[in-house]
Amino acid sequence: MVMDLLRLLASVVIAVMAGRLIAKLNLPPILGWLIAGMILGPYALNLLSDSVLEATWLEAAESLLECVFGLMIGTEMIWKEMKKAGLSILVTTVTESLGTFVVVSLVFGVIFAVTGVPLYLAFMFGGIALATAPAPSLSVVNTLKTDGPVTRTLIPMAALDDLVGALVFFLVIAFVSAHILTAGVPVTVVLFLVFLPVLIGIVTGFVTGKLLQHTKRPGTTLAVMVLMLLVSAGIGFAINSMLSTPVLNFMLIGMSFSTVFANMVTEEQLAGMMKVMNPVIGFAMVVVILKLAAPLDYHLIFGAGIYTAVYIVARAIGKYSGAYFGAAVTHAPRTVKKYLGFTLLPHSGVSLVFTGIAVSVLQGPAPECAQIIQGTIAAAAVINEIIAVFVAKKGFEWAGELYQAKGGAPA
Repeated sequence: MVMDLLRLLASVVIAVMAGRLIAKLNLPPILGWLIAGMILGPYALNLLSDSVLEATWLEAAESLLECVFGLMIGTEMIWKEMKKAGLSILVTTVTESLGTFVVVSLVFGVIFAVTGVPLYLAFMFGGIALATAPAPSLSVVNTLKTDGPVTRTLIPMAALDDLVGALVFFLVIAFVSAHILTAGVPVTVVLFLVFLPVLIGIVTGFVTGKLLQHTKRPGTTLAVMVLMLLVSAGIGFAINSMLSTPVLNFMLIGMSFSTVFANMVTEEQLAGMMKVMNPVIGFAMVVVILKLAAPLDYHLIFGAGIYTAVYIVARAIGKYSGAYFGAAVTHAPRTVKKYLGFTLLPHSGVSLVFTGIAVSVLQGPAPECAQIIQGTIAAAAVINEIIAVFVAKKGFEWAGELYQAKGGAPA
């Protein structure tokens, strides 16, 4: 374990250096983290070997760091600010998510009808495609100090999109399971597991908010928040250990936890806590992105087939058109309508998790379908993520939001 921990720490240092090098080219540092992850992973230098990536302690650490990462989203979801654009954000989240699901499912439905592949696989592709990986776009927000209508729409959308994505995907899995397995997954169980992380966060966040209302010193405030964050994650670990497949979304726990207490404390308390936590969130980003990128086989870029190309293009069309439509019908600012879709293309972290679940469902009854979905999404994850981070950065640039946050200036 000690050697594995040293390997991870060395990889984090290398990734940070790669990010700084990429930043000098006026590109988001996350691109350097992604490339470093692939180079350091099992398919290249093997510094982040399978023994590191599959270690139980790293899985636990990643879940905890996802909980920490949720603070970045939740602490921005201040109710009095969100009320101004609440309906627009909700409608746009639904239209871009469901728009992507419909476009990808329809395109693959036509292809599979012609090629003789079972049609239910098209809906599984659609269910995987609608999810957005928030870490890449939010890291662009964090490192390039973006602010403006697109940024303020994206941050709360990141959490809502995760919720909608998980709900639709697990409903698809439930229906496909019922179709191909003798023992399907009850829809009520699916709904419960999707919303359970939010409920955990709401309860612990409310308790935290009440405690923080009685703390005066910054050190005590921070200690209470961190302790309750660990309690929230601990509850998640306990529940996950009872499930046959651990599926709880820890980022949603952290997001809902911090959303609740952030709306119960003073602005000064919140600013003091986040001043200390921002470097921790930055570290969490690097580790999560490394863990996401390391298992990606860069050789798949050269072996990607027509399904991969169709998937990437159909998903991009669904995301952009869905976001454009939602922003248009809710009369969102012009920049949101034109450029929000570009920031929603990052995908790989969530897509790989969903793919793993889909493959586990298909492996026994339909191994050929499992192979199609695994090969297509793995190749798409590598190719799409490199393109998507660059496009997200351009989206913020075209919207005029780079370095607009307080204290934001080009390095």
